[in-house]
Amino acid sequence: MSQSGKPAKKQRIDKVLSHIGVGSRSDIRKQAKQGLILVNGTVVKDSGFHVDPYADKIEVGGEVVTYREFIYLMMNKPPGVLSATEDKRDRTVLDLLKHEYAQFEPFPVGRLDKDTVGLLLITNDGKLAHELLSPRKHVPKTYEATIEGDVDSDDVAAFAAGVELEDGYVTLPAHLTILGRERGSKVISHISLIITEGKFHQVKRMFQAVGKKVTFLKRVSMGELKLDESLPLGACRELTLEELALLGADGSEG
Repeated sequence: MSQSGKPAKKQRIDKVLSHIGVGSRSDIRKQAKQGLILVNGTVVKDSGFHVDPYADKIEVGGEVVTYREFIYLMMNKPPGVLSATEDKRDRTVLDLLKHEYAQFEPFPVGRLDKDTVGLLLITNDGKLAHELLSPRKHVPKTYEATIEGDVDSDDVAAFAAGVELEDGYVTLPAHLTILGRERGSKVISHISLIITEGKFHQVKRMFQAVGKKVTFLKRVSMGELKLDESLPLGACRELTLEELALLGADGSEG
């Protein structure tokens, strides 16, 4: 076992250092030849030297580097950006990441529509993503929305029973709360909605099924993880250890 309590898993030092963004493998090869890389206090000039990234003390250019396998980011997704890893026409959420995060090759956990804003988890932890997205888990997701139309108690009851979408699919029961209304030339309703599945455009289609239109949609929570409302649109930050614990990740590698 390594000193961190993890099974010892030795890897090439150039792979370890490139993974955490120290540089490309060719950069690291040059640094090694220049004597800039130390492992446990000893200069290592072979970039193929094997290390335990969790147990060995690795220094580059006089600075200790800390290895981690996974990253976990909370983004306040802005409108007009795709929840995808790449797209030929539009910007994606990955295009908004700093290089220090992008080089971990993360991906968004689930999708928010292009015009939907709010909480988006971005990680390279495939196991956690699977747990959060598995239909069997029924992880609750909370949205706040502005609706064109008068959302009333009949809609609350319909959502609680499950709404039949245009393709015949009946959604799982959802918890709809009316937050307020604006009455003018049109009635505008403000609502909160908790769903436990993630069908394509589901929230918009649910309201369409009861004759109303979503004009603004924001995800504010996923499971126990809540959006940090101080996070500007388009910004992201790493999850805290407390937030990781809410998701069932211990953060020891991220």
